[in-house]
Amino acid sequence: MSYVTLQDLITRFGEPELLSLAPDATGEAIDAQAVQTACEDASGEIDGYVSAGGYTTPLIPVPRIIVSIAADIARYRLYDDHAIDQVTKRYDDTIRFLARVADGQVQLGVKEPSSTAGSAEFAPSRQVMPGGGF
Repeated sequence: MSYVTLQDLITRFGEPELLSLAPDATGEAIDAQAVQTACEDASGEIDGYVSAGGYTTPLIPVPRIIVSIAADIARYRLYDDHAIDQVTKRYDDTIRFLARVADGQVQLGVKEPSSTAGSAEFAPSRQVMPGGGF
């Protein structure tokens, strides 16, 4: 599951920037597959951090901050080795934020899994009848 879409990136950063970062073979349109790959990579990176923080991934519902973070990471990935300082700084800030989530210092505002979710719990046996008989 991708936390950010091509349309999210266009809304946040503008179509001209996306066209310059991911042009198709004609140079006239955005290469949707290249953008989708960057979005999926960003989501995978996020999942790695938030799962270390005890969250079940993918995050559902997706917190608004995660969409923003995914957009910054995908944008950074699209810049590849040519990221400008502002893009690199935003990426570095998102990684610091995600590291704090992983360490439990920041909560995302979605329900965390309980420690017993998906597991069985056994209690010591109790006698139902006096003397343990049936």
